[in-house]
Amino acid sequence: MRKPRDFDAELKALGDKARDLKSRKVQQLGELVMATGADALSADELAGALIVLAETKEAGKREAWARRGAAFFQSRTRRTAPTTDRHPDGPPAQPSGAQPASIRKGAT
Repeated sequence: MRKPRDFDAELKALGDKARDLKSRKVQQLGELVMATGADALSADELAGALIVLAETKEAGKREAWARRGAAFFQSRTRRTAPTTDRHPDGPPAQPSGAQPASIRKGAT
């Protein structure tokens, strides 16, 4: 006869895993804000910029932002550590604090 499944324990384990993933997501978003230099913005400015980004439907603008973001991550990995020392599942590199003026001024 098969051993009965403990659904309560499985649900608790899934809940714990979901909580851990959500916590890691929040931490990584914070690290991203610092790495891009956006931590110099006020919370209102940052929220406003993110709202504009989320509301933008123009494919051209979104593609340009995506290319710029990809370039940011590629340049960060080249400057931070050799490939053998990086941990792909770990936190991103430490922030440099540098940010182009066009982003700080709200250019889209």
